[in-house]
Amino acid sequence: MSFRDRVTLRDAMRGIVEAPLLPLVPKRFDYVGDIAVISIPEELEAYRDSIVSKILSMRGNTRAVLNKVSKLEGEHRVARFELLSGKSAETLHRENGYTYRMDVRKVFFNPRLYWERARVASKVLPGESVLIPFAGVGPFVLPSAGKGAVVCAIEINPDACACLKENVRLNRLEGRVTVIRGDADFILSHPDSLKNEGFEVPENGFDRAIVPTPYDMDHFLGVVSGHVRKGGRIHFYTFKTDLQIPGLIEEYEKMGLEVEFYRRCGNVAPGVSRWVFDLLKK
Repeated sequence: MSFRDRVTLRDAMRGIVEAPLLPLVPKRFDYVGDIAVISIPEELEAYRDSIVSKILSMRGNTRAVLNKVSKLEGEHRVARFELLSGKSAETLHRENGYTYRMDVRKVFFNPRLYWERARVASKVLPGESVLIPFAGVGPFVLPSAGKGAVVCAIEINPDACACLKENVRLNRLEGRVTVIRGDADFILSHPDSLKNEGFEVPENGFDRAIVPTPYDMDHFLGVVSGHVRKGGRIHFYTFKTDLQIPGLIEEYEKMGLEVEFYRRCGNVAPGVSRWVFDLLKK
C-alpha cells in the first residue's frame, strides 16, 4: 500500500501546519497524468511550499503541482490555476486503456469520473451512432469509438478541440470520430447545423447520446433528445440536491423518457451532487 493510500494530505501535514489551521488542509487532491491538482485556501499561504513539498514526496513521478484558484469560468468551462511547481501543465493522462494529451490549465477534465466513464462505455455497442456534446478532450468519446461506435463530438473550447483531435490520432481512432467545434446548444437547436459541418446525421436519429452537461443547462435534455431515435438511449448528467430527484424523474417521464438507472457521481457543493440518468426514449 502506497503512502498516499495510507494517509490523507491533511494527516501528512499534521505537525507542520499549526493545529487551528489543519482542518483547512484538503484531505485529497487529484492527479491528471503526472500533474497534481489541489486547491489551497488563502489562509494557508504561509504553508504552500511545505504542502507542495509533501505532495511531491507522495508520488515519485509527480512533475508539477497546480493550485486551482477559481471555479469553472466562462463558456469554455476552464478554471484558473497557479503553477506552484514544475515548468508546464501539459501532460499525458491514461484512463481505462486510453491516452489523453492536454494542458490542464486550458481544458476541463475531471479524473474522479473515470469509473463512471467506464460504466457508460460498457453500454456502447459496435456500430452505434453516438452523439457527445460538451466532449472536452474526449474521455467519453475515445471509449465509445473504441467499442466500434461512430461518434459525433461537439466542443466549444478550441484548446479542448485541438486536444481531442490529437487524442483521436494518438489512440488510432481516426475515421470513427467527427469533431465539431462550436456551441452544442446552438448547433443542436438548428437542425441543419450538423450537416453543414459535414457530418452525415443518421436518418432516424442517433442510437445514443452521452451528455456531460455543464451546470444550469438542464434545458439541453430537450434539445438533445430530439436528435435521438425512438428506442435510443441518453446518459444525461445534471446537478441536483437529493430532494429534487423524485420530481426530476417525473419530469423525464413526461418528456417521454424512461429512467432505467440513476446514480450520484460525487458532490460538487454542500448538498448538491452530480447525478447521471440513463434514459430510454420511448
